[in-house]
Amino acid sequence: MLNEKVKKLLNEQVNKELYSAYLYLDFSNYFESRGLNGFANWYYVQAQEERDHAMLLYRYLHKNNEKVALEAIAQPDKKLDSDMGVLKAGLEHEIYVTSLINDIYSAAQSAKDYRTMQLLDWFVKEQSEEEDNANNLIAKMELFGSTPNGLYMLNNELAARVYAAPSLVV
Repeated sequence: MLNEKVKKLLNEQVNKELYSAYLYLDFSNYFESRGLNGFANWYYVQAQEERDHAMLLYRYLHKNNEKVALEAIAQPDKKLDSDMGVLKAGLEHEIYVTSLINDIYSAAQSAKDYRTMQLLDWFVKEQSEEEDNANNLIAKMELFGSTPNGLYMLNNELAARVYAAPSLVV
């Protein structure tokens, strides 16, 4: 039986991960409209990852005999007015998600819910990678994105990203 606070936070996180997928689809849509299909691909793959993060939590809750309350997904609220602005909004969002995972971890630790902590260990590591990826994308854009040739090369690099489902088994 899951602790009530932990269960509530995990359930909220399912919905927040689905929002993250929706947000990244919006980012992908922005880049498609700019003709930057590589950037669009990068965020499309990112959206797939976020959906899978939600499903990992969904399955974990069900495995623990808990019902998931699916909420409405809010319309993304980020103003998408520049390529760099989108990348920085992505980093800001990942930092926010890290704080949410940390809050759930703290609640699980307080409840001595070691199974949930073990699940969240994967998410803690994943969030570190997500923040690194967002930072690296910003750094590359700062280095190469200001010239048409550099932007073209970076766009081609990002077009090569492929989706890989998480290997975590819940």
